[in-house]
Parts: sequence; C-alpha cells; structure tokens
Amino acid sequence: MARKFRSRLLAGELLIGTMLTLPSPEIAEMMGLVGFDWLFVDGEHGALGTREMQALAQGAGRDTAVVIRLESDSNTAVKKALDIGATGIIVPQVNSAEQAERAMRRAKYPPLGTRGVGVTRAHGYGLHFADYVAWANEATAVIIQVEHVTAVAAIEEIARVPGIDAVFVGPYDLSASMGKMGQVEDAEVKSAINRVTEVCLAADMRLGIFGLSAEAVRPYIDQGYTLITVGMDMRLLGQAAQNLLALLKA
Repeated sequence: MARKFRSRLLAGELLIGTMLTLPSPEIAEMMGLVGFDWLFVDGEHGALGTREMQALAQGAGRDTAVVIRLESDSNTAVKKALDIGATGIIVPQVNSAEQAERAMRRAKYPPLGTRGVGVTRAHGYGLHFADYVAWANEATAVIIQVEHVTAVAAIEEIARVPGIDAVFVGPYDLSASMGKMGQVEDAEVKSAINRVTEVCLAADMRLGIFGLSAEAVRPYIDQGYTLITVGMDMRLLGQAAQNLLALLKA
C-alpha cells in the first residue's frame, strides 16, 4: 500500500522505482503493474503540470507510491504536490540545513509544520478528510536532493535535520556545480558523492540516486543506497522501439 512507503523507507527496505516524465496515466498504471515500489514523477524538468501529475497519481492507483520532484521548494509547490495525492516529495537543490527544515515543515500539518489545510484528492475529495489528516504527517515522505557543492559542504548539518527521510544525490547537477558538467565519473565528483555517502550512512540517513540502467545503480545499492530510481519512461519506450526495429532491419 502506498501509504506504507515512508515506513518502508525508514526501515531500510530496498525500494526500486522509475522516473515518469510523460503525461500518460496509462504508463503510470503499467509501471505499477510491472511491480516498481514507487514512481518518481519529475515536476522539476519537462512539461508536467499539476493536472498532469494528478493524472499520473490516479493512474498509479492507491497501491503504488508516487513521489513528486518539485519545481521548487516553495510553499505552493509542496502543498499542491501533496494535495493531488503524492506519497511524498523530493525537494531539489537543497543546500543548507535551514532549507531542509523549511521544506519538511511545509510538508507537515501543525503542530509539526505549516502545511495548509484544503479539501482535495488527497483527502478523498472530502470523503476521507478526517482519516487523511490523522495519518498524513506519519505517512508523508520528505526527501531532499543534494546536488550542489555547497550542499556537500553542509552535509553533516543537513543529515541531522529531524523529519528528513532521505537524501537523494544528484550527480549531474553536482558535477555542473563543480565545473565538470556531465563528468559524473570524474575523481573529484566521485569524491564529493563519497563524502555524502559516508556522512549519511553514519547518521543513519537513507540514501537515494537515479541511474539509467541496472549497471549504473548497482554499485550504489552495494554501498547502502536503498531509494533507487532506474530508467525513465521516454527512454524505456524509445530503447524498446529502437531494439525492435534494429532486429527486423538486421
């Protein structure tokens, strides 16, 4: 059940998801049927809007966790993602403990935070309002992205922020912030990632990462990363089509 996602994450269970960038509820439903533990809906890059992301959550159903990467850490972005039924949020470009705490508070109802109260899909359109607000704070996952050299320098403080459930490493933006755009295998970039890994594991903070293939994410799983995103809808579709066509034209 999707609402158990946060408890599974905190328990250290290996959770494997894939990234959704296309506005297709059918793809979301299919990925749930395939058996992915969760779906990473990318609201930061690309063209997905609030209505499209809600449709993806509806397509995924109530059993597959949907976690939305926000376009920003604004109060409105956090509130809308959760109100449309996201199981959790991924907050991009978090570079300080203060920013991490602010994001957490925006995702939680009082007294833990400052999340506004509405009547939306998350509340069963009002039919399950009391039930939802009773368990939302406990079930809502707050994940922050560490993807800048400034965040790496502050990782010890970030990893100690109460209510942050996982740190999701962003190698590509991190490499760009170090003047090595796209060079994710560069020694200095790898050293920065290793620093984040060591600090988070020591703090019992869950770690996540994205990779385009099983081979790309396997080394991180071996290091203790448990929140894994592998592949993305457009690439999976495109590669399958390319491979099929190549077989017939060989």
